[in-house]
Amino acid sequence: MTTAPAAGGLIVQGLCVSYGRLAAVRNVSFQVPDGRSLGIIGANGAGKSSTLRAILRQVEARADAIEFGGVDLRSTAPHRVVDLGIGYVPEGRRVFAGLTVRKNLLMGAYRQRWRSVGDRLDRVHELFPALARFDGSLAGGLSGGQQQMLAIGRALMSAPRLLVLDEPSMGLAPVVIGEIARTLQVLRREGMAILLVEQNAKLTFSVADRCVVFENGEVVKQGTSEELRGDSEIRRIYLGI
Repeated sequence: MTTAPAAGGLIVQGLCVSYGRLAAVRNVSFQVPDGRSLGIIGANGAGKSSTLRAILRQVEARADAIEFGGVDLRSTAPHRVVDLGIGYVPEGRRVFAGLTVRKNLLMGAYRQRWRSVGDRLDRVHELFPALARFDGSLAGGLSGGQQQMLAIGRALMSAPRLLVLDEPSMGLAPVVIGEIARTLQVLRREGMAILLVEQNAKLTFSVADRCVVFENGEVVKQGTSEELRGDSEIRRIYLGI
């Protein structure tokens, strides 16, 4: 039986990630309080994904603190992270192409109590009706947008308190990006904390309460989404206006 962590959200302080002599992330700090949302924006190679992988214990890192709900993630085994209430939507979706949509979703609940799985499936189907229609179809036959919905639905099946998403808009049509944005907004209003890594600043600003901007592995700007949306440099670089 998994014991739920105390409230407190995600705290990252002084995070550094290196690959050999290459410093990918330098002294990064931020917080995602319970029920709030944070966006990380930046170009390719800015250190965004490395930051997520460090939080999820997928790469080695140095940090003054990486905590979730009062639990020190630096000493937490990677497979235990989901038990603490963190759901992860990886870059590139990574669905199980040879399994059905339903089995992909059930994989997200494999460490949970099965008595609640039916309710979670119903909720995912409510958020993404297309997944209900393709319930028995192989995931590999879905469109890119449907696979992204499946990846998000799979993460939601673990009943997370914090949903972590890495570039969910990559390669998707604007209409699908809009649908995903609306779903994340619904989850935010329902009180789920969200950590969103994106190059798509428009999507990020529509979902996140606050944002941090990465350049060369460092945080160069931060503020509310409204503040950064009004920043002339951010508008020029990330919004093209």
